[in-house]
Amino acid sequence: MVMLGYPSTVPIDLDTMIILAKAVVKGAPETFIVGDMPFLSYEVSKEKAIANAGRLMKEAEVDCIKLEGGKRIADTVAAIVKAGIPVMGHIGLTPQSSSQLGGFRVQGKDLMAAEKILEDALSLEEAGAFSIVLEGIPNPVAQIITERVNIPTIGIGAGPFCDGQVLVIHDLLGLFERFVPKFVKQYAQIGQDIVKALSEFDKEVKTGLFPDKDHSYHLKEEMEKEIIQHLKKLK
Repeated sequence: MVMLGYPSTVPIDLDTMIILAKAVVKGAPETFIVGDMPFLSYEVSKEKAIANAGRLMKEAEVDCIKLEGGKRIADTVAAIVKAGIPVMGHIGLTPQSSSQLGGFRVQGKDLMAAEKILEDALSLEEAGAFSIVLEGIPNPVAQIITERVNIPTIGIGAGPFCDGQVLVIHDLLGLFERFVPKFVKQYAQIGQDIVKALSEFDKEVKTGLFPDKDHSYHLKEEMEKEIIQHLKKLK
């Protein structure tokens, strides 16, 4: 959505994800990189899920894969883990299935919904996931989940009680302005700075202010005259 302009996370395909993840790995070689499995790259069958997770690991050289869903995909998570691939889970507001959830809305706001999310977390832990992303969940629900599971929880819109936190960098830096989720804190407004810089560049080029002599290459006076005279004689 932030890099390619898609209206949701659904359209991205595995080949494109591998290219993007590979670039991240090259840019942050000492960092633990999570490769996000695209929609329908793991839901069709366990065999397909293992094959696609393997591609993401081998071709992009990420350190683990992440997929969305809880109890319903626990068997798939277990199969991928059994194949030797580390898995991070993702429950609560799951962007790839946001249409089923009624859009990008907070999850776990009543007793049944909160209980389901807890069941999802426990199922993922039992299946072998090493960590779980909790997205769009009320603080108390995220806190209970974090206390109940023995693996780290990473919150995004899930309050301060998770073991770690994550934000989309384009949201954090103020680069994506189509919408700003309630849980996002913008630490900069780089998008506005970029637009301002490009506008000033456009204006200075059109008015002849840029490039000026300070932003141009020059020759020594004698060489400049010699080169100009020589070039003018050429036909």
